[in-house]
Amino acid sequence: MIKYKCPTCNIETIRSVCPSCNKRADVSESKLFWCKHCNIPIYEETCPICGEKGKYFTSDVRPVFPEERLLLEIMLGEPLKFINDSVWNGAGNRYFVNGKKVDLKLGDFSQFDIEDIKQQIQLYQSKNNYNHFNELIELFLRANLQRYDFITTEACRWICEESKKYDESSMFVSFSGGKDSTVVSSLVTRALGKSEIIHIFGNTTLEFPSTISYVKRFREKNRSTPLLTTENRQQDFFHLCESFGPPSRMLRWCCTIFKTGFIGERILRTFKDKTAVLTFYGIRRFESASRSKYERKDDSPKISKQKVTSPIIDWTDFDVWLYILSSKIDFNDAYRLGFTRVGCWCCPNNSKWSEFLTKIYMPDLSEKLNNMLMSFAIKMGKDDPEEYVKSGGWKARQGGAGVELSKNVNVAFKPCATDENSFNYDLNKPIDDTLYELFKPFGILNFDMGNIRLGEVFVLDPKTKMPILKLKGKKGANELRISVLKKPIAGKTKLLEIEQKIECQITKFQLCTGCHACENACKLNAIKLVKNSGTDSDYNYSIDTNKCVRCFECINHYPGGCYMRRVLLPRGKNYGK
Repeated sequence: MIKYKCPTCNIETIRSVCPSCNKRADVSESKLFWCKHCNIPIYEETCPICGEKGKYFTSDVRPVFPEERLLLEIMLGEPLKFINDSVWNGAGNRYFVNGKKVDLKLGDFSQFDIEDIKQQIQLYQSKNNYNHFNELIELFLRANLQRYDFITTEACRWICEESKKYDESSMFVSFSGGKDSTVVSSLVTRALGKSEIIHIFGNTTLEFPSTISYVKRFREKNRSTPLLTTENRQQDFFHLCESFGPPSRMLRWCCTIFKTGFIGERILRTFKDKTAVLTFYGIRRFESASRSKYERKDDSPKISKQKVTSPIIDWTDFDVWLYILSSKIDFNDAYRLGFTRVGCWCCPNNSKWSEFLTKIYMPDLSEKLNNMLMSFAIKMGKDDPEEYVKSGGWKARQGGAGVELSKNVNVAFKPCATDENSFNYDLNKPIDDTLYELFKPFGILNFDMGNIRLGEVFVLDPKTKMPILKLKGKKGANELRISVLKKPIAGKTKLLEIEQKIECQITKFQLCTGCHACENACKLNAIKLVKNSGTDSDYNYSIDTNKCVRCFECINHYPGGCYMRRVLLPRGKNYGK
């Protein structure tokens, strides 16, 4: 049973919204019970089937499918021992057999021989079956039917209420191929009575093979549901790791480059004529501490014009599996193997348990990641590269210290000796058309007023058509001089602000990897990035002057003007300066 406590009224409630002040209440406790007679976990303390009073079990629990159960038995040295028992996994990754905790420490997996485990799985899988598991699940579903009815009804009501202001063409389900988005997809279709609601699947190119298979099955089984896929086909994750270093828990640049950017682009293209778009998310507060403070509905922090709502935000794993198994909907087979999340298979946030499973079931991918990490550790000069990789030291990496591309973070300039409003910049890449595009937010570009031989380009005030900036530098050269022609109204402070914005754009010019973050920061869809054919990393960055209103959001949105600056800035530096 889940109980909530309102921090304002200091009262407990079984609902996530306080009935007194209508504000969000915090989870005060979550309790599940074990019915010894029926040998299953139950939501209510008294078992609805046998009437026996249950004993406190754990705060959350998920079923252990036969595939995972066999692995557990092999790790314990007793294959098929629990084939006729009730096996569950509780909070803290603790295994329970018939309600009793299994004595198995899952902190260090080096004690297990991966090849031996794989051979034993192959040997015993033909004898492994779902017979007893299915019988227990049917009992579990009957015992918790009231909880299933409650969470389903409440979620469907929420979806109907949230969708009132939107038509069918202004809504979509964010579909990851994981269990939570699978549940939300089912609930949305159920609540609205329509299967035509758009689904958007962001293929990060780092998905589990089982996720790709499941998405394919979903498309085949739900032909009336538009399933749009977005994917970064222009860049390779492992190639970028050579340039930026592997992503870490602090610097998950992969999310922006392979997920957020392209999903945002897809949303803008799909709903370009809509002023607001409602997105149904599968986010849950019980997933992590960082998500525990999420609101059930909010504006998207990453993608403009997107309103997000999370129908199952207060559901536990217990609730999610209760719904999936009760509704008999298809789901990602990775969960049968023991994976608890199915985002990117190489995510730095993955647990040691997940990494262990990856070595068993995705050995080629695991080896590829390990080789990349070893190469990076050696290049960084680590004293013990193997220990650095094994201990997960790369996951705690901060900044781009030692990464070659990090030299482009710093913008080198010298104030002009004869003009305090002019600055001389030494660029780390030669001047091209992209540099000029980056100055369109300041005003109108004019290539005719200046001396073409000297590479002079003027930026004009959109209203007065008078010059406000002058760029001087030949294409192909690395020297650039920028003069602020329009005297700042507020003296040096105003000049400093202009100088900082200029540095932001130069930083963006030197670091641009085509992550599409700037596109998503622009609410008017004025920015486009197109990869140059035949190159590995160069992009054409263009700004549509018919759409740009010069709000500077594309400059101010990220510290230092560019998302990748934070990734590459050496540790200890103030990247927000």
